Amino acid sequence: MNQLQKFILRAALGIILAVVLSRIFRPGAGVPMIIGLTILLVALAYVFEYLRRRKT
Repeated sequence: MNQLQKFILRAALGIILAVVLSRIFRPGAGVPMIIGLTILLVALAYVFEYLRRRKT
């Protein structure tokens, strides 16, 4: 899987999870909060991938 495919997959899952999490914990959350949460989730995915690769 190349880098672009990984990014698209992570972004799509990030959007889905951000919407679900915001509706569960903050039902009144607006679009800016969902976008921020999406960015955070995608960034965390890259951080955890970096940490996993560094250990091996």
